[in-house]
Amino acid sequence: MKDELWAIGVSSLTWPDYAILVALLAAMIGIGTWIGRKGGTTQQFFLARRQVPWWAACLSFVATEVSAVTLIAVPATAFRENWNYAQFFIGSFAARAVIAYWFIPAFYHYNCTTIYEFLKYRFGPASQYTATIFFFITRLLGSGVRLMAASLAVAVLLGWPIFPSIALFMGVGIAYIIYGGIESVVWTGVMQAGIFIIGGLVSIAYLLAHITGGWAAVQQIAGAAGRLQFWDWGPSFSDPAFIRKFFADPNIVWIAILNGFFGSLAAFGTDHELMQRLLTLDTRRESQRTMITTPFASLFVLLIYLTVGTCLFVFYQQNPQLPLPAKLDAIFPHFIGHGMPVLMRGLLLSAIVMASIDSPLASLTASFVTDIYKPLIQKDREDSHYMRVSRLSIVVFAILLAIIAYVFSFFQNILWLAFKIGGVTFGSMLGVFLLGLFTQRKANRANVIGMIVMALMNATLLALSEFHVLTMGWTWLVLIGTAGTFAIGYLGGSKPDSAASGPASARL
Repeated sequence: MKDELWAIGVSSLTWPDYAILVALLAAMIGIGTWIGRKGGTTQQFFLARRQVPWWAACLSFVATEVSAVTLIAVPATAFRENWNYAQFFIGSFAARAVIAYWFIPAFYHYNCTTIYEFLKYRFGPASQYTATIFFFITRLLGSGVRLMAASLAVAVLLGWPIFPSIALFMGVGIAYIIYGGIESVVWTGVMQAGIFIIGGLVSIAYLLAHITGGWAAVQQIAGAAGRLQFWDWGPSFSDPAFIRKFFADPNIVWIAILNGFFGSLAAFGTDHELMQRLLTLDTRRESQRTMITTPFASLFVLLIYLTVGTCLFVFYQQNPQLPLPAKLDAIFPHFIGHGMPVLMRGLLLSAIVMASIDSPLASLTASFVTDIYKPLIQKDREDSHYMRVSRLSIVVFAILLAIIAYVFSFFQNILWLAFKIGGVTFGSMLGVFLLGLFTQRKANRANVIGMIVMALMNATLLALSEFHVLTMGWTWLVLIGTAGTFAIGYLGGSKPDSAASGPASARL
């Protein structure tokens, strides 16, 4: 496997392809430098002074949500499997409504710079620090997967070893975030979203033009092979193995919707990487409108890249003489490099490169400085000191992500790997947030115990499942972690003051 990673191949790109890539990367760095001219304050660096328009925050949110995992892994999943993955999005719609009308008002009520400050105001510092550490672990590992996906694609296209590809991403990310912070991330995200959409549509059009029979052939060939299957209704109640299959298959529609709801609630409501964009808006109502708009744009992008994967399946079915990549995770970049014409290759390469690991550097830095460094290491220092620490933190986090991404380059099925990582910790964080939003329970110490116990339990369950000791789908982890953490916090906490009544969110 290692030899394969270090012998990707020879690039088929031409100088016009590279020119497109260089021009767009220069534009990204230029945006960061231009925004950085406004002056360096932490208010600007972490919140963009809350002056970002809602539509820009929406597109940036979508660009971060889809990332390189969508551009690379979703087509690969549709190529290898079917469209079952889209079932998760049904629950995601409902989750975003809950975040818009319960989570966001709480964050604006307490004027949070990071969402983990809400836990400090609601419970105490221990809950805040524990959630922040969980965020670091989850985001570093999850973003490492995403960085690896993008780097693998670039390695295939450029004919590079994977580690220099990782270094390219980190260098570009540092260059434009280190000056402009989250505002740079937002506006480059707008550009990324546009390129993602255009690149996906262009890919579909090109594939259909080279598939004998066009869209009708796609429906016929992919349909006969089960590649267009959307719903998975699971085993019948009369099946003797019903219970085992029910808990083992994450694609059964009822489980997919349920986990799409709780998974999105955790990923979007308790992960500062995505919520950071919604805190850059001036008012609570603008932030809510942005969140309600995001699922429509995200679903559009998801359907585009599922269609790309299905068209790739049919194309290679009709052209069996064409070689496939050693790792099917790289099927889309492999096709871009070997099947697309000049300029189109450059456009798609640019889309993948611009889906690099940019925004996590801003959110990780914001959380470290706000939730850890200021309260625990250096209190009451001048703002210029915190700005220096912020910019240094961006470089440190970039190096950590590069190391993690290289380690993950030895794994297969990267789409599910990213979700499995979140499954271990997301439930712990979501349980605490739900306890704070929907009850008046005081549970600072109990929260810490609950988060740690349930994360360790989920890590154990995932390991047992991966080694086939236990038959259980990984999607149950968020549900188990949420319920367990909520229960431990509630039972281990104390009753609210008599003056307080009703859920916390109702009083905001």
